[in-house]
Amino acid sequence: MKKTFFFALMFPFLGFAQDDLLSEIDSVPQNQKVESAFKSLKIVNLESTKLAAKGDFYFVVAHRFGFVNNGFDDFFGLDNANTQLKFLYGVNEWLTVHVARSGFQETYDAAAKYRLFAQGENNFPVTIVGFNSVAVNTELKEEDYPKLEFENRLSFATQILISRKFSEKLSLELAPTLFHENTLRDILDENNMVISPNPQENTQYAIGIGGRYKLTKRWSFNVDYVAHLNRANESIYKNPLSIGFDLETGGHVFQMHFTNATAMHETGYLGQTVGDWGKGEFGFGFNLVRVF
Repeated sequence: MKKTFFFALMFPFLGFAQDDLLSEIDSVPQNQKVESAFKSLKIVNLESTKLAAKGDFYFVVAHRFGFVNNGFDDFFGLDNANTQLKFLYGVNEWLTVHVARSGFQETYDAAAKYRLFAQGENNFPVTIVGFNSVAVNTELKEEDYPKLEFENRLSFATQILISRKFSEKLSLELAPTLFHENTLRDILDENNMVISPNPQENTQYAIGIGGRYKLTKRWSFNVDYVAHLNRANESIYKNPLSIGFDLETGGHVFQMHFTNATAMHETGYLGQTVGDWGKGEFGFGFNLVRVF
């Protein structure tokens, strides 16, 4: 009942232990709760259904370098970087909260992730987790926008994360998503003139899909992709696609990947990814996860 109440409360908000982190997902017991379909709290950009254990404190350093298509001019993107620092806490076994700060648009964000149903519990076939976040864009300056108000800086995201651990090696996730940006970027026509009114709706819809395939005891292959469902035809933004590998080393998880998304908070990578994989517009990135 408390989980249902919490979800009802949060929805309007729109607007490892340091032991082997893989040991808990090495088997799928019958008629018992499957604790973790994924070994890390994120697949790559997309949130996974894993939650922090009660009382666990996480520190996450996430880094995204520039696109590789410029070659040696910026050393394949390594001269350009965007960083996010994140702190997470397991409030209890079904609730995790976080706060973070990103270089992308000087963004602060806060979020709650909460388990609604667990795979295997009473023979339930999947794990279902809710996720709600709010982000504040502090890059917007009052001297540039005299009528700027605090609400203009805000964006919100809500996701329902649905995962299933099919075997010791394979886990998949589906993520229906709703997000809202109070302030939208200008969209330009072929003459670089601002299209007015902005053809993009503030409230936007997407569907994410991700998966993990365990290669060895400590290595896995991860991929996630999000399809935007109501993007304006004139928009320059693309669907985020990320491909990479996870390495578990005791109390750390090191995620290495390539992605066309620069932003790491939800409304950033969902609504403002500009990279085109077909043009080489993707860059190297990593997430370093440390649990205390």
